[in-house]
Amino acid sequence: MTLHRHHAAILAAILFLTLYLPAWSTLAGAFPIHMVRHIVLVAIIAPLLVLATPRIASRAAVPVLPATALEFAVIWGWHLPGLHGAAQTGSFWFVAEQASFLLAGWAVWAGALSAREPLLGSGGLFLTSMHMTLLGALLILAPDDLYAEICGRAPDLSGQQLGGILMLCVGTPVYLISSLVLAGTSLKGAEG
Repeated sequence: MTLHRHHAAILAAILFLTLYLPAWSTLAGAFPIHMVRHIVLVAIIAPLLVLATPRIASRAAVPVLPATALEFAVIWGWHLPGLHGAAQTGSFWFVAEQASFLLAGWAVWAGALSAREPLLGSGGLFLTSMHMTLLGALLILAPDDLYAEICGRAPDLSGQQLGGILMLCVGTPVYLISSLVLAGTSLKGAEG
């Protein structure tokens, strides 16, 4: 069963609204919700938008490896304490962060899913899973809350660790499984 493009668009819209309408931060804490938004934008909504708009995605797609490098820079840049603090304390920076997460995620998925060689797309998604894993592990293993002081909030190491766990449990598998699916498609194409 394949996901019809209209269903993909509706699901992406529902997920997007769900991320921002409720006051999630009061339920689970600022950092875990930041990570939920980040992961849902790049690993779920972005590929749904690519599936919902295949013609646009194939025409506007950047080659997957430059898109992967861009996404790496965006994700890691916004997780540097200064930029993360700006996004958590200022509306303009928050919107810029969220928009860049979505655009960078879209670029990776559009590049991977429209690559002439599915193995190349697989490689881009695999590299993304690796840097997501590394960032998640750094957040979990850090001895202190990396962002509390710059964000003007009380330290919450367990919230930061939960955010890292969410990245590892959701983001990493989505990219890794998708990478394996594209690799399998490439191998089937080589056999036939």
